[in-house]
Amino acid sequence: MKIELSESSLPVFSALDSPVRIQIIQLLAKRRMNIKELAKALGLSNSIVTMHVNKLEAADLITTRKIPGKSGIQKVSSLKVENLTVQFPEKIEEAFDYYDADIPLGQFTDYDIAPSCGMASANKFIGQLDMPKFFMDSSRISAQIVWFTKGFLEYKATNYLNPDESLQKIELSMEISSEYPFAKDNWPSDITFSLNDILLGTWTSLGDYSDRRGKINPEWWPNDMNQYGLLKTLQITHEGTFMNGEKLSDVTVKEFQDNSKNWTIRFEVKEESVNVGGLTIFGRGFGDYDQDIKLRVYYS
Repeated sequence: MKIELSESSLPVFSALDSPVRIQIIQLLAKRRMNIKELAKALGLSNSIVTMHVNKLEAADLITTRKIPGKSGIQKVSSLKVENLTVQFPEKIEEAFDYYDADIPLGQFTDYDIAPSCGMASANKFIGQLDMPKFFMDSSRISAQIVWFTKGFLEYKATNYLNPDESLQKIELSMEISSEYPFAKDNWPSDITFSLNDILLGTWTSLGDYSDRRGKINPEWWPNDMNQYGLLKTLQITHEGTFMNGEKLSDVTVKEFQDNSKNWTIRFEVKEESVNVGGLTIFGRGFGDYDQDIKLRVYYS
């Protein structure tokens, strides 16, 4: 979960400003629990626990579903986020110019993938599912969600920097998750990122999430398919390469000062990885964030 340091994020800060609610989060990190179970573990009344659960749910930190129980329908809560990143204003970026490039998911320029795999537009599946050959079908250009178990997708974007301009930082933002046939919340996958054939690092996705519907998924999208991912920002700086602030490697922007004509971006799940759990990329109209792959290049 990524939030900005702004008034709109106050519900999250308020929800975390309570020892009881912190304990609830710690309990739900271990397993799903209903109000009665939480109340017993905390030594509090059901009504008090319900109040705390409602506040956590309003902050989008937990989710609650109604399921059949021994005594009828019961509400069961589960943890919704795996991490929380607070985005502070970055003064350093004000000194640099930058340009943005949006890369639609269907505009990949090369691929080599294995099933389970597929693509979909805002209106329908593209081609036949679990058949990699359809990734070369001309209708792939309209893809707004793509997924595969292992292999890679490669994208290109124009490098607009002039010879007299100095590269300062590169950011790549996308909503991603693992890939499991239909979905599986606990399904780690080692996802590797490369730029211009230089390995940037590997980040482990923890699951292919379907505990709730994606916030902007089209109505026709099945409930048992990949629903949403995590918004991740890859940053290549003078200090190294980072994923949401966590260092992935020592690769810096100095590696990319040659002013090549294009940026070649590769998303890959290697066959020799410890966790070969696939990759899902969510574009506009799918998941929780209405965006394609976003590239931002800072320069001076």
